[in-house]
Amino acid sequence: MAEDDAVSVDKLTKAFIKIRAERAKMSAEFKEKDAILVAQQDRLRQGLLDYCTEQNVESARTSEGSFFRTTKTKFWTSDWESMYEFIMENKVPEFFDKRLNQTNIKQFLEDNPDLMPKGLNQDTEYSIVVRKK
Repeated sequence: MAEDDAVSVDKLTKAFIKIRAERAKMSAEFKEKDAILVAQQDRLRQGLLDYCTEQNVESARTSEGSFFRTTKTKFWTSDWESMYEFIMENKVPEFFDKRLNQTNIKQFLEDNPDLMPKGLNQDTEYSIVVRKK
């Protein structure tokens, strides 16, 4: 490697680390300030939910805008083995999300290089990892 290349690569690495540090600092400052605003919004949201409950309404219009109450329901399992069994017995594969576990597929393909699931696509790209010395 020529000396000019080494100096250029040194400068690129130094600049990369400097920018990464500045971004980390800015991100931390943003997260700190944002957390304060999120907490304030949570208190205001609770006040609006309390209003809906007290007034027995689902929505309200004010001079500043309107708001409405919605219902959000989440489901999860604490027993994956039983849930998987239930899904298979009742033929309800739609209970699963359509996404693949990247780590498990990579490991499977490494362990079984002669097996390739039909329709499986793969994209590989190079990236750079930079560390301080």
